[in-house]
Parts: sequence; C-alpha cells; structure tokens
Amino acid sequence: MTATLTQPLTVAEAIETRRSIRKFVQEPMNQGDLREILRLASLAPSAWNAQTWRFAVVQTPEIKEQLQAAAYGQAQIGNAPAVIVVYSDMEDTLNTVEETAHPGMGEQGRAGQRKTFEGAFGGQDVAQRGQWGLSQANIAFGFLMLAARGLGYDTVPMLGFQPDKVRELLGLPEHVQFAGLLPIGKRAEDGFPHHRHNVERITTFY
Repeated sequence: MTATLTQPLTVAEAIETRRSIRKFVQEPMNQGDLREILRLASLAPSAWNAQTWRFAVVQTPEIKEQLQAAAYGQAQIGNAPAVIVVYSDMEDTLNTVEETAHPGMGEQGRAGQRKTFEGAFGGQDVAQRGQWGLSQANIAFGFLMLAARGLGYDTVPMLGFQPDKVRELLGLPEHVQFAGLLPIGKRAEDGFPHHRHNVERITTFY
C-alpha cells in the first residue's frame, strides 16, 4: 500500500514508479487531489491549442457498475474509487474555437483561430476531423497518468470497452472518440516492474 505523499514526485520519479494497477485501496478519492490531477492534465499541449480532450469522472457506484459491464466486466473498473473517461469532442472544439485563442492575441487572434480551424477542418467529415481531435486527446491521456502518479495515485489505461455503450451510459454525442478509460486510486498491490525495449532497440539517430 502506498502512503500519502508529503510532497509530489518529480517527473522522473513519476515515470519510473508508474505501474498498471488493477487493485486499489477501498477508500474514496480525495476530491481536491482529483481536481488537481485533472488541472495538471489540462495543461497538456495540443496543436493550435485546440484542447479537444474532455474528462468524464465516474465515482457513483451504480454508474461504475454499468461502466464495468461496458468494459467486458473488467474488475478494475469497479475496484477503483474513480474512473476517468477521456474522450475527444472535436465538434465542440470547432463550435467554440475562439475560446482557445490566447487572450493576448486580442480580437484579431480570435478571428484568426476561427479562420485557421475552418480552413483546416471545414472540408473534412466528422469522422476525419474526429481522428485529428483524438490524436490531441491522447496527449492529455498520457499527462493524466503522470499527474496522477506525481500526486501518489495509480492508474491503469484501458482500451477494452464498447464505445457505443459508454456513449449511451454517459449521454455523450455520437461523434466523440475515446482515448481510453482510466481507473484511478491508491494501489493495494504492486504491479509488475517495467519490462521495456532499451533505447537502442527503438531509436534510430540521424
């Protein structure tokens, strides 16, 4: 069992101690910590500052039970005190694109942001631009795991679920695309240590 941290881990410590955890301490998630983890994840970068990611935080036992069923009964959903559903909503991004223009750019920047997005995505269908939005949300998904570990929490990324059932359960539009489900809590057991390719195996230097 992991003790409560007296101070956040460094980025290197968070990366090196992160494990995929499927059994969690049975205690409610500290809501202040949860909001801080989400805040840190929201600082992830995205092309044109699009911020296509959205978070649905499931803590209600009845909804978690239904979410678990939509994830083929995988026990970590029900075992975790909270599950963060990370998805991309490119249509909402396009409809509110001026919000992503930096205030320092003024009205000209807001207009320019609209023009940029309409030029890039106006000729694409919903599915095409949805894939681009998902590529941005995947960055936030990674940030979310490191933010959680940095504050002493553990997670396990999940892609094994039925998207249509999750959309229906959470009342999400048909066009949203999922980066994944992320059960989160304090580990009740240690996961396997890292087993990864070495740098030479996966890298080519030019």
